[in-house]
Amino acid sequence: MEQVEQKDVEEKAPSVIDRYYTRWYRADMKDKPCEDHCILQHSNRICVVTLAETHPILQEGRTIQTINYQISNACSRLNNKVSGKSKRGGQFLTEFAPLCRITCTDKTEYTIYSCIRGRLLEVNENILETPNLLLEKPSTDGYIAVILPKFEESKSITEKLLSREQFESVVSKRSPAPSQPS
Repeated sequence: MEQVEQKDVEEKAPSVIDRYYTRWYRADMKDKPCEDHCILQHSNRICVVTLAETHPILQEGRTIQTINYQISNACSRLNNKVSGKSKRGGQFLTEFAPLCRITCTDKTEYTIYSCIRGRLLEVNENILETPNLLLEKPSTDGYIAVILPKFEESKSITEKLLSREQFESVVSKRSPAPSQPS
């Protein structure tokens, strides 16, 4: 009997992400249908940029060929060097700053954007060597980047983002559910 109760408790325990982060979403990034991004905001104001579970890379069973943090000839997110307590030296990003480009084996290419203003703390170099992390664990090991918004902007950065409920409402209106045969 105790085993059953213990199992119920384990199933209801929230994940670390659900416990310590607030999920925010940017739907249809740059007016591209379904290119949704998720921002995980920690109470210490650090934000983790990930793909939303509705992004075409995750939804359509794509295989990732390459992930490139080289944004232009003069700008590579891999060259980001942060130092000190106040994280000096990190590249400053606007909300539409590209973080990386992901190319799939079917040659479709997706640009992942920062979605918020702030200082780039780090990019996830692990996904360069193991791109499947992006597919298998998008909210944890497969994150894209970590951004620290300015302190004075930390409350307002989410104004242009959608809460989970708002995002689910947007997603539910995209395509009608398949009709059930009668």
